Amino acid sequence: MEAVRARIASRALTNGDRLPSIRGFAGIMGVSPATVVEAYDRLVAEGLLRAKAGSGFYVSASALLPLSLPESVPAQARAVDPFWVSRQSLDAGPDTAKPGCGWLPPDWMPAEALRRALRNVARADASVLTDYAASHGSHALRRLLLARLHGEGINASANQLLLCGSGTQAIDLICRLLVKPGDAVLVDDPCYFNFRALLRAHQIRVVSVPYTQNGPDIAAFETVLATERPRLYITNSALHNPTGATLSAHNAHLLLNAAASHDLTVVEDDIFADFEPEPTIRLAALDGLNRVIRIGSFSKTLSASLRCGYIAARPEWIAELADVQVATSFGGPSPVITDVIANVLSGGFYRKHMEDLRQRLLKKQHEVATKLRSIGIEPWLMPRGGFYLWCRLPKGCDSADIARLALEHDIVLAPGNVFSAAQTSADFMRFNSAQCDDPRFWQVLAQAVQAGRAQPTSVESKHG
Repeated sequence: MEAVRARIASRALTNGDRLPSIRGFAGIMGVSPATVVEAYDRLVAEGLLRAKAGSGFYVSASALLPLSLPESVPAQARAVDPFWVSRQSLDAGPDTAKPGCGWLPPDWMPAEALRRALRNVARADASVLTDYAASHGSHALRRLLLARLHGEGINASANQLLLCGSGTQAIDLICRLLVKPGDAVLVDDPCYFNFRALLRAHQIRVVSVPYTQNGPDIAAFETVLATERPRLYITNSALHNPTGATLSAHNAHLLLNAAASHDLTVVEDDIFADFEPEPTIRLAALDGLNRVIRIGSFSKTLSASLRCGYIAARPEWIAELADVQVATSFGGPSPVITDVIANVLSGGFYRKHMEDLRQRLLKKQHEVATKLRSIGIEPWLMPRGGFYLWCRLPKGCDSADIARLALEHDIVLAPGNVFSAAQTSADFMRFNSAQCDDPRFWQVLAQAVQAGRAQPTSVESKHG
């Protein structure tokens, strides 16, 4: 293969040229004809050669294009908006530090358990490897999820659960079904930035409510419902992203009463549920999946590579959401993916994995919080679990300016206003404590904070 590539690179072979016969090239290279067949077939798969039945192998036009792609997409100047952190994190090269990203490092994830599960699935019936998924997704995984929901006091039936491609796709499907362009959807301020990005893609009007350490500000919540008439409210009840706060029982009851009064549907994104040391109140359990839709996924606890989410809701909504998913994806998520996840969840490993992960994260959260305080950055609260710290920067510091500076040093940060629809969080930043080990990050952050303190910015003038 390298010999053929070298001849193409030197233009000894060019578009349309016929390669030596299999036996001829085997003699030239001193290898078996079977080796040459394998090499030619691989080069065809790469697009460098094309095969003509009964004629031989020829150089393809694409062989004259560059033979490799860059490891990462070069960073580009763009507005620091809800897409900014996502693109910088997803396109980051292997040497980029990512304290602003939304997932755990590879060595925190259960790679060996996933490898074992993949081997088990590879030995399964061929239909798992070749067929489309059922319209509602894997029966095995849905059974496991129903048992987990029942354990939380959510008595869902089989016709109330749908598997989908991810937690993000769950919200996408819900928006396709329940809202239309121009409708208002309510989010927390701050909220997960991709809620805002996804709603923007649907041309939905985003309205927001201030988020407190006990949940949304209920007085403001009721005012927004009365004045803006949103169709949906999207929130995290436990270990809220980005703040790490948890909804109180008092606020949960008031929230549901207000939702009922204004015919509001609530989407409860419970993606961080398993990071809680002890379960707390859930809107879906209080409501009985009447006007609350519960969604979740496995990207934070098992693997972001195995994309799979779920939706629990009213039976009639699930039936319609399944139709929307068939129309847009032709069925549920890959049977290979769902069987791997079911394989991991079905034994005792997952419970032990999460117990270890919670302990490790608790220690890491406090270590990172202590180091942040030493350079003048104060956590808004210490979460009960998870890996996010929502922090206020020292007076005079603008988080977007710091994030731009950090990116010049191959460090991705998450500035506050990407989470804020009202743009009131310029002096906040979200840190992923599990991704804060790179010494460059601490050096650059300390220097940026010191520079921000020394020179007043718009943040200082705005907040007085």
